[in-house]
Amino acid sequence: MSSKEKLLLFILACINFTHIVDFMIMMPLGPQLMQIFNISPRHFGFIVSAYGLSAGISGFLAAFFVDNYDRKKVVLFAYIGFVAGTFACAFAPTHQFLIMARIIAGTFGGLIGAQVMSIVADTFDYERRATAVGYITTAFSVASVVGIPSGLFLAAKFGWHTPFLVVGFLGILVIFLIIRFVPNLDKHLRSRETRPNPLNVITNIWNNPNQMKALWLSTTIMLGHFSIIPYISPTLVANVGFSQQNIFLIYLVGGLLTIFTAPMVGKLADKRGKYPVFVVFALLSMIPIYLITNMFSGAVWAVLLVAGIFFVFSNGRLIPTQAIISNVVNPQQRGSFMAINSSLQLLAQALAANIGGFIIHKTVSGYIENYAYVGYFAISMIFISIFIARLVNPTARPIVTNKNTVDVS
Repeated sequence: MSSKEKLLLFILACINFTHIVDFMIMMPLGPQLMQIFNISPRHFGFIVSAYGLSAGISGFLAAFFVDNYDRKKVVLFAYIGFVAGTFACAFAPTHQFLIMARIIAGTFGGLIGAQVMSIVADTFDYERRATAVGYITTAFSVASVVGIPSGLFLAAKFGWHTPFLVVGFLGILVIFLIIRFVPNLDKHLRSRETRPNPLNVITNIWNNPNQMKALWLSTTIMLGHFSIIPYISPTLVANVGFSQQNIFLIYLVGGLLTIFTAPMVGKLADKRGKYPVFVVFALLSMIPIYLITNMFSGAVWAVLLVAGIFFVFSNGRLIPTQAIISNVVNPQQRGSFMAINSSLQLLAQALAANIGGFIIHKTVSGYIENYAYVGYFAISMIFISIFIARLVNPTARPIVTNKNTVDVS
């Protein structure tokens, strides 16, 4: 890997880091926000899902034009809007205003993930792609180790608005890095002869069974993952007596573990095959999902042990999945496809958060009921994703027609 490739991955990881911290910090703040705004878990689910819903809609609309522009310009535009939305969150006086601020952040944030993955896929060939994805996902680990604990500390010390202010100022620094060091990424523009019809974006995907399977895979995994994620902290605090002050330890331990395991999983997937590695980690991830949603002990060591393996196994199944999905389409349509994929992921996250919110119920005493049923739903989604992933061919295969080369992967 060249020094330029490493620098590019570092900047993309910085983009992901701030993006992930902004998204993730909302979930451990759940107990604090529900108390401050006097809202129920269901209303808190609305706050979490507002980001995903708006991001999913904007990502879908972006699919019609992103492949017509330099990827650097698209990610820069999206990131500037995301930073502005984050600052809006920092100054939210009510939970209604916070929902609106999350919608603004999500509208622009919905473009970021797809463009980062498109840049990685355009820069690294399939044989090295899982390794690159592994490095990119360390941003999630660093966010868990540094971002979330620091954000929770700042929230406890100076108020819940503070983490969003810090992320906003870090975002300004990242904007400078993008402008200064990210090269023009327009190879997908130079390698095609004509400007595609935007309406073909949907029809091309709809008429491509392999791409449809890839989207179903992505959606199913998100339904399983985010039905339980937003309610881990509130349930641990309310049901098993885990201290709210110790919530940051969950992200610290999980992040530390995945800093080391994420690159290893990426290299393993490139060496042993993306699908076999995905299956192993998908099956293993069901164990901590069951344990988290049926937790009966608030002992710090028990919670951290379960949370640690949850982070490792969940992250392990996502890395090969992203590599597989990124290669079902050729580079000329990759930005649009990844935008649609990101849109569906975010919409699935929003739907999953609301599914979890409607299943669980907070009693008068504060106990949160039915979280175990959310876990069973998550396990079923992950189990189904194994069979869907087997049907996805992770190779875009062009054939030549009488007029154009068409992707029929």
